[in-house]
Amino acid sequence: MSKPAYLFLLVFLTPLINPVLKAQESTPAAHATPLEKIRWMSFEEAYELNKTKPKKIFIDMYTDWCGWCKRMDATTFENQEIIRYMNKYYYAVKFDAERKDTVMIDGITFVNQNPENRRSSHQLAIELLRGKMSYPSFVFLNEKSQMLTVIAGYQDAKNFEPILHFFGDNAYQNTPWEEYKPSFKGIIQN
Repeated sequence: MSKPAYLFLLVFLTPLINPVLKAQESTPAAHATPLEKIRWMSFEEAYELNKTKPKKIFIDMYTDWCGWCKRMDATTFENQEIIRYMNKYYYAVKFDAERKDTVMIDGITFVNQNPENRRSSHQLAIELLRGKMSYPSFVFLNEKSQMLTVIAGYQDAKNFEPILHFFGDNAYQNTPWEEYKPSFKGIIQN
């Protein structure tokens, strides 16, 4: 292309292209807020926060080798309604049930007694899961960090939503689960 032809295209087509580029920049997708994420924290952080700003604690008990745990992370824990509700009503904890480090809670030390062994469970995981080492498992603690329940097994977002509400809305205090679940009207469709 000759230099005059190039200059012609540059000078006369730029004003025509600019509005198209600007329109693309101002589409709703370009200005959409980023997707929210669950604000995961350590058990120690949630436990300490709970002392000064009481809130229920949700613990996702997982392992690195657990396929269903990874599926929960990729699906259920990416659902915007689950994220919104979890962040509002719970301190959310990710706890590797086979972690190798030490956890100190109120002067009590919890360790993995066989950290060099594969699939060796941490003492705190054993305590929280009451010795039933199944993954994923979900531990619900009240505002005083007392055990409410443990629920084992993969949950899709639609099935997980009423569980979160059952504890988060304190329905568990006066309504049996068997009555609550069929009456729950959730937002999540699938």
